[in-house]
Amino acid sequence: MPRGGRKSHKGRGKQFSNPEEIDRQMKAQREMEAKEGAERESSESEEESSSDDEEPKRKGVEGIIEIENPNRISQKSKKVVEVDVNAPKELSRREREEIEKQKAKERYMKLHLEGKTDQARADLARLAIIKKQREDAAKKREDLRKEKEAEEAKSKR
Repeated sequence: MPRGGRKSHKGRGKQFSNPEEIDRQMKAQREMEAKEGAERESSESEEESSSDDEEPKRKGVEGIIEIENPNRISQKSKKVVEVDVNAPKELSRREREEIEKQKAKERYMKLHLEGKTDQARADLARLAIIKKQREDAAKKREDLRKEKEAEEAKSKR
C-alpha cells in the first residue's frame, strides 16, 4: 500500500456507462425539467399580476435597511430625444493638456519665426557672424586672385 493509505487510480481499467443507462438518466432529467418548467410558468403568471406595482426585489439587507450612499451613482438610461448631439463634449484632463501643449508650441514657433524669442535672437546673431566670416573669406580670396593675376602679368612682361 502507498504511504498515504489510499490506492492509486493509475493502471486501473476504464469503466464505461451502459448506453441504456445513459438514455434512462436523460429521460428522467427531461421529465424533471418539464415538471419544473410547468410550475414556474404558473407561478410567474401569478407574480406578474401582483408585482406590476411593486419595486424590484432588493438583494441582501437592502430590503430591511434603507441605505443612502452619496457616492453611489445610479445608472439612468437616457432616451434618444434627451441626448443632445450638438452639446460641447467634456474633454479629459489628458486631452485638455495635449491641446494646450500644441497651442503653446504653435505660439512659440510663431514668436520664433518673428525673431522675438531668446533662441531666435541667438540663431540670428550666429547667422550674422557666419555671414560676415564668409564675406571676409570671399574678399580675401578675391584679393589673392588679383595679386596672382598682377604677378603673372609682371612676369609675362
